[in-house]
Order: sequence, then structure tokens, then C-alpha cells
Amino acid sequence: MFGGGSAPPPNPMLALPPRGDAESLMKTLRTDAARPVSTMNQNACLIHIYPTGPNMGTRYQLGDFPLVLGRDGECGICIHDNSVSRRHARIHPRPDGYYAEDLGSTNGTYINDVAAGMTRLRDGDYLRVGSCIYRFLMGGNVEADYHAVIYKLTIVDALTDIHNKRFFLEFLERELVRSGRYQRPLSLLMFDIDHFKAVNDALGHLGGDYVLREIAARVKPLVRSDELFARYGGEEFAVVLPEATRDGAVKVGERLRNAVAEKPFHYEGVAVPTTISVGVATTIGDERMTPGELIELADQQLYEAKRRGRNCVAS
Repeated sequence: MFGGGSAPPPNPMLALPPRGDAESLMKTLRTDAARPVSTMNQNACLIHIYPTGPNMGTRYQLGDFPLVLGRDGECGICIHDNSVSRRHARIHPRPDGYYAEDLGSTNGTYINDVAAGMTRLRDGDYLRVGSCIYRFLMGGNVEADYHAVIYKLTIVDALTDIHNKRFFLEFLERELVRSGRYQRPLSLLMFDIDHFKAVNDALGHLGGDYVLREIAARVKPLVRSDELFARYGGEEFAVVLPEATRDGAVKVGERLRNAVAEKPFHYEGVAVPTTISVGVATTIGDERMTPGELIELADQQLYEAKRRGRNCVAS
């Protein structure tokens, strides 16, 4: 889902002048000591984007001193989450930017889903500490970028990077109005992950989060720009298909089901075979249909797919 980082810069203290050149040595030390650690990064910050809750959107300003993230109450960023170690990670300010270091945590520190040893943070990177996700900003207009991130949090699910339930309901209502006005077909797919509790029990919640992200990443390219793919809640997802008849929607459902089932996901070297069950509901210009009623019809078909043995499409 995300990109990687780079190795830390060389320590300027190791680049000493020739032995005996005391004046040059002192000049080097004075220059390094006087250099502002974050001259170019005065507005750099971390924004809490996952999990949702009272801390979502909180901005943590970064400065010229190292900052520790962890469960310990003395940490600069105290995170009350069991997936986070007491002293989990440290942010180091350097003359060329900020670096993230894992402190031997149980569940690891990742930048854009790549394990961080001592890795430079770049503008827009995602920092994952246990199951918590932060966005790193250090651009020229951090204030504008911050508000852009906050707006995105209102319409996008931070874990899976697809639209959230709020945006889905608004989109579905608009499409139902259009369907009724012009007497055009509209279909809705609701699907969830088969035996997802067993996945969480076997891999833990971090493994469950990984499967949710990977399913979203695998399905997202199959959804067209005029359609909508959203996380409805938990392990349940929705796809809105304007202009799709029932037969067309069933074909889309089969395509999504095959994309998930064709090969297992791999989490920490463990293969995780995963399937989904899909329910399809269609309306053709029913002006009385509400979003809740169409969702209920699709959910009924989803339950029918479960009853048939899972890993299938019901309509």
C-alpha cells in the first residue's frame, strides 16, 4: 500500500580532520553544534489517522529533539493500544530531515508497510506503530496539507484507503435519486470475508488488519471510476454499480470473488487462504427505494451466500 525509506546519513562526527589539526577540529564541532537540527522542518508533524476515535486527526508537532512513541506515560506520544510496546519507536531529527527508528518493539515499526530500522521519513509517508497509523507531513504548506488530510479522513477509511461508510451512504442516496428520476438500473454488492474471526484468532488483530488492507488493494483496481468501493464496517464491504443490471452485477461479483480466492495472502511468511461471500441487490427506477432498504436486500443475499456454503455470489 505504501512505499519505502532510505538509510540514515553519515554521522558528521565521524568525518574528523587530520590528526593534530586542532583548530580545524574545533571549527567542525562548533559548526555542527550551531546548525539548527530541523531548519527546513519547522512545521513537520505526525497526524493520527488510525484507529478512529477521539485521537483521530490529532496533530503532533515535531521539533529539534528526539520523540519516543509508546504506551509508557512518559513517551512524547503516548499511545493507549495493546499492539504498541511501552517504548515502541523513536523519531530522530537530523539536519536533512526526520528518521524513524524501531526500538525493538513486539509488533514492529513500518514506513509505508516497509519495516523501519533507521529510515528517513518523506513528506506524505505513512508511519505504522503496531496497529496505529500516522501521516508524516513536512511540506511547504503544512497547514493546507493538514486540512486536506482531515477532509480525507471524513470520506476515506484510513486502514484500507477506500471510501468509508459515510461517503458510501451519501453516494448511494444520490444514485438512487438518479435511478428513480431516469428509470435506470442500479445495483449494490455487499460482501464480507468468510471465517474472518478465525483469521483474527490465528494471526491476531494485526494479521486481520493486514488481510483487510490486502483485500481492498486487490479489489480496488477492478472497480471503475464511475462506481464506488467502500468499507461498510468491520470485514464488510460495499460496491455501488450505477447502470448495472442484476446479471451484470452478478458478473462483477464473481470477478471480485475470484480475485480474492485465486491466491492466498501471505502474512509474516504464513499463507492465508481467503474467500468472500457476495450478495447482490438491484433496483430499476423505484423512486420509493431508500439506501437502507437496498442495503437490507443486498445483506439478505449475502446471508444466502453464507447459507449456500460461502465463497459464492447470491442475487
